[in-house]
Amino acid sequence: MNAPTILTGDRPTGPLHLGHFVGSLRQRVALQQTHSQFVLIADLQGLTDNGSNPQKIRGNIPEVLADYLAAGIDPNLTTICLQSALPALAELTMLYMNIVTVARVERNPTVKNEIAQKGFARSLPVGFMAYPISQAADITAFKAECVPAGDDQLPMIEQTNEIVHKMNSLLPAPVLRHCKAMLSDTSRLPGIDGSAKMSKSLGNTLHLSASEETIHRAVSAMYTDPHHLKVSDPGQIEGNVVFTYLDAFHPDKEKVAAMKAHYQAGGLGDRACKNELEACLQELIAPMRERRAMYMQDKGELMAMLKRGTERAQGVTQETLREVKVGLGVPVFS
Repeated sequence: MNAPTILTGDRPTGPLHLGHFVGSLRQRVALQQTHSQFVLIADLQGLTDNGSNPQKIRGNIPEVLADYLAAGIDPNLTTICLQSALPALAELTMLYMNIVTVARVERNPTVKNEIAQKGFARSLPVGFMAYPISQAADITAFKAECVPAGDDQLPMIEQTNEIVHKMNSLLPAPVLRHCKAMLSDTSRLPGIDGSAKMSKSLGNTLHLSASEETIHRAVSAMYTDPHHLKVSDPGQIEGNVVFTYLDAFHPDKEKVAAMKAHYQAGGLGDRACKNELEACLQELIAPMRERRAMYMQDKGELMAMLKRGTERAQGVTQETLREVKVGLGVPVFS
């Protein structure tokens, strides 16, 4: 039996951070052993809100590649490819645009939230509005059955499956596959400042390349329970960023459960909790930081690896496009 196909990826708008690590990177490293996995560097989607600054996207492609390898993604097990070098994705996007209404895209909560966060009004780039359609083209071109994603991406998966259903109904036999989201245990990591989401654009991230000092400063500044003034006071763990991070990263779940009980009963200080978290993050990030620095010394080899993966992906995506066009009755000359 063939291994199930996975597609996942990132927009190269900056180096990856711990939110990416718990949201999908950690999962990808495990899944590459059991699935046929494609990881897409979504540079075209990166341009949807950086169209006037293409250098930013280009410059971050090797950064994201180095993060992947540092986190443990193996290019021999996972096909890493570049969106803009796969023309089938753009062509499928164009075909899907004709069966999706403006009203449906505007209803997408992920798009609505991003528009509000980025301050777009009528100055919204058309490409940004078409983002869910482009993402559907990516997923379906690889015939991915599983998409590791955060819960904020669920509306994108729902819209992809609507497009699959509609497109297959226009073809003599189904070509596209429905997909399902694979949610991470930690659905969304709050920023180190306590805000709802760790995000490059909000500047509240810890990168996989963070130095010891940066990690120390970030953990020291984290919010805990503002009413926990004395060590002997009972503390609250809901909304306490330090405990959210301990849940996400600490390998010893029993120890974290005991710390929570101790904190809630009183007698466990915030500094002790932060020390535990810092030790765990230093241990997690140090080897990734070292591996990442090694990979970044040879950007030429990083790009050559990306080219090899993209060539493999080209065969898969062009075949899907060909099947769709033949099914629609569009002339195919090659």
